[in-house]
Amino acid sequence: MKVSVYDTYVPKDEKTTMHFDILVADNDSMDNVYRYGKEYLNKKGVSNFQLTAKECNFCHMEAAPENIASEIRTKGYYIIEMENC
Repeated sequence: MKVSVYDTYVPKDEKTTMHFDILVADNDSMDNVYRYGKEYLNKKGVSNFQLTAKECNFCHMEAAPENIASEIRTKGYYIIEMENC
């Protein structure tokens, strides 16, 4: 499966920024990318944050390993936690 990777930086608090990647099917919409990011942030206790192009940018496309592709087929997205998640 070919996936689009969105590099995302979100303030967790006044001193900490979360950095994570949102992986989606290559034909998914930006509205869905933002919705998936918001769902992830809610699970992490960062609510009431409006995810926009300022925090979430297309980075590249790549072939996903089967475990990641399977999760994308099941729930629509996959998160790779990078920093402060």
